[in-house]
Amino acid sequence: MAQTHSQSRESSSSVVLVTGFGPFHHHTVNASWAAVQELQRIGVRDADSDGVTLAIREIPVAYETVQQTIPKLLNELTPRLCVHVGVSPYNSVVLEKYGKNSEYLMIDIHGKRPKGQCCVPGGPECLQTKFNLHKIVDKVSRRQSDVEFVVSSDAGRYLCDFIYYTSLHVNSTPVLFVHVTELEKPYSVHQLAEALKNIIEVLLEEMGNYAA
Repeated sequence: MAQTHSQSRESSSSVVLVTGFGPFHHHTVNASWAAVQELQRIGVRDADSDGVTLAIREIPVAYETVQQTIPKLLNELTPRLCVHVGVSPYNSVVLEKYGKNSEYLMIDIHGKRPKGQCCVPGGPECLQTKFNLHKIVDKVSRRQSDVEFVVSSDAGRYLCDFIYYTSLHVNSTPVLFVHVTELEKPYSVHQLAEALKNIIEVLLEEMGNYAA
């Protein structure tokens, strides 16, 4: 698993964990990882703290790797927020509301499916992010009018859905999954990174409001 760090410090409450996926199928360059790398370059601000440390990770499109890696990352980094990013064929940046536990029928890059075709045996069928996504989309859209943001209730029953459910099941960190478009279909990598930046900053703002 490739690992990249925006700063050497990744052990404080200001850490935001952001993941993108590696290559799969025809996605020899996965737009999600390209956007996350560009996000690291432009950085993220938080009005309630001195700064945000981005801990970014490229995750292989493999069920077993997700099951082994994600809970460990969340427990070791104890991030303030976790945002997973994947690529979709749609022309909008999509904020996903739910992670689903079962019916993972598609094979990963190793030709495998998860045991029992589910994420967590015996776990609830559906887990939901803690964020009010329609409110988040409204705020982000006012920040960035050149990108369309929408809310979805179906993350697709592949690795995107799988990683989302895995993180939501750990239940120790606020989590969101974001689908970005393929590169230049229609958005550039910089537009996608700006979208992620704005989403994260609004999420942190909302978390600050909850804590107030």
